[in-house]
Amino acid sequence: MIPILLLLVPVIGGFLAWATERLGKTAPRSIAAVVLLVELALAASLLFPGRHPLPVTFAREWVPRLGISFHLALDGLSLLFVMVTAGIGIAAIAAPRSGNPRSPGLFHANVLWTVAGIVGVFLAFDLFLFYLFWELMLIPMYFLILLWGQGASRAAGIKFIIFTQVSGLFMLLAILALFFHAGTTGGGYSFDYDRLVGRASPSPLLFWAMIGFFVACCVKLGIVPFHAWLPDAYCTAPPAGSILLAGIMSKTGAYALLRFMVPLFGAQAIPFERTMMVFGVISILYGAAVAVAQTDLRRLIAYSSISHMGFVLLAIGAWNEPALQGAVVQMVSHAVIIAALFLLAAHLELHRGTTAMQGMGGLWGAAPRMGLVMLLFALASMGLPGLGSFTGEFLTLLGSFRHSEVLAVLAASGGILSVVYALSMMHRVFQGEMRGQGIPDLPLRAVALFAILSACIIGIGLYPRPIIGGSAASLAAVQRAASLPADPPPAGARP
Repeated sequence: MIPILLLLVPVIGGFLAWATERLGKTAPRSIAAVVLLVELALAASLLFPGRHPLPVTFAREWVPRLGISFHLALDGLSLLFVMVTAGIGIAAIAAPRSGNPRSPGLFHANVLWTVAGIVGVFLAFDLFLFYLFWELMLIPMYFLILLWGQGASRAAGIKFIIFTQVSGLFMLLAILALFFHAGTTGGGYSFDYDRLVGRASPSPLLFWAMIGFFVACCVKLGIVPFHAWLPDAYCTAPPAGSILLAGIMSKTGAYALLRFMVPLFGAQAIPFERTMMVFGVISILYGAAVAVAQTDLRRLIAYSSISHMGFVLLAIGAWNEPALQGAVVQMVSHAVIIAALFLLAAHLELHRGTTAMQGMGGLWGAAPRMGLVMLLFALASMGLPGLGSFTGEFLTLLGSFRHSEVLAVLAASGGILSVVYALSMMHRVFQGEMRGQGIPDLPLRAVALFAILSACIIGIGLYPRPIIGGSAASLAAVQRAASLPADPPPAGARP
């Protein structure tokens, strides 16, 4: 029942946080933090294989006439991202909010419901159920941007929902194409992942279905040219929303490519791998180049995220063992880095009223703890050896070099631009002469949170074995699934 509990805990916790609003403005935040700690503890309990050997599965018939089942499963890969989701959710809850926020209960309820939708994406092994969670997680995030955002949040929220909903329709059509293809080739009409893997045979219909699935995933990842919604959403959302969007919601796109698209469309996806790598390299270079030109801290972080997600797509396109390991490590390390950077931006905005870097400078003397933390995560963002991003990017480049030397070299050149924007960010905010008034340093509660995030990013850089080893069996399974030959259609079946 643990997969069911992992879904129910944040859903029920959201209603609980909303109901406790009358007890005080701090009660919903406390409830939300406790709920996510329980979620993290539930997921962590599966790390002890003696009690709960992986995979852990919950499967019940839901709408059998349509081939829909309530199939949830936790293997090493999905367990890893459920734990990351709970951890980044806690960071989002801890993010400071300027002013006097209205309806704190409903705000934290939407945070928890967003987490529930994301967890559902990582647990679902029925394609109809997967699509349901893929769409449901957008609704509370839309309200977070619309109701608690700043600046042009209404326009950003509308752009976010249009991009994600339209691309979601492409995904739905792709899933329906797989469903009907399996039924007409003798596999039976079903949305179950295990029954659909390895059944896709080459056909123009499935090729275009795969393109639709790919576009939907790239929109969530923020891959160029499907990224137009991302900078505005990241910059106008409340800090908690930005952390959830960049830290974990973007990872659902990479997870869908890794778990679903390539294994399910194996015969179609393998020739498409070089195209995925090209899109990844374009995103790496474009995101880093535009980040260099930014004058607003949050927009710089947003474009750096596009660049980092380009490495993930590059690795999935390479589709070999070191590259896929690099993709997983990069996703986890990016979640930690981006959460820390948006938290720091929120602290600066709380005291300076803006994240525009033109009016900053010389803040290291006033807030040395904040400067030290920013320096660590700036170095992590540019891929300094010994920190998590270096490990992910190194494995990605190693795997992609085996596939295409030219694309690997171009991707590596993006690292030069990452050094420029990371050090420029540090210089403009913390070095030089102080402009305006100083700011208070990080409070002890924030120091404790950043200490945990710092330990995570250093630990991933120095000892990534738990991540690589924990996901190894799952990655091997998706690689085997992608290479399965499609069953020949029975005699007389319609093509």
